[in-house]
Amino acid sequence: MASALKSGKSGSRGEPEKTRAAILKAALEEFAHEGVTGARTDEIARRAGVNKALLYYYFKDKEGLYAAALDQVFSGLHQRVASVLERADLPPRERLLLYAQTHFDYIASSPVYPGLVQREFMRSAGDFRKVDPVQTVTSIIGTIVFYFISMPAQQLMHAGDPASPERIAARRAAVLDFICAAIFTPGAAQKVCKS
Repeated sequence: MASALKSGKSGSRGEPEKTRAAILKAALEEFAHEGVTGARTDEIARRAGVNKALLYYYFKDKEGLYAAALDQVFSGLHQRVASVLERADLPPRERLLLYAQTHFDYIASSPVYPGLVQREFMRSAGDFRKVDPVQTVTSIIGTIVFYFISMPAQQLMHAGDPASPERIAARRAAVLDFICAAIFTPGAAQKVCKS
């Protein structure tokens, strides 16, 4: 290891950014396929082309590595979509479409994203039903967003203002109840969800 440090080869502490990036890339793949519990640090080190000691040098433990991998995925998404949402030069409709396109493209360009996100959501596996993560995320977003985009139609179908604090609170409660029923096991829903 001392010679690797002196030479600055890949996989050494001599090139920290390159080594850290290689470890994170390998960790993302391993965590996406195996989850935290099933992921093996030996396999991550092998994929990254480093010795296992370097994993612990850069990341305190497997949980620290997992946290860094999640942070990389979510911060990457946040950076891309935040830059779109901050574009005051675009009309709202163009900004919305650019946001959707940017979000879609980020997920499409990151093959580990769906598996990693699913495993993070399902980490407490006994609390969740087996669901398709892509369809579940789509359903949750649709359940939240549709109420707001359908307000003009709701005004025609129901008396009262759909944007009133009372109706918004009722919708929020209904969305949370729906999500609880859709993704949690009955036992977990009783513990987590309020009726």
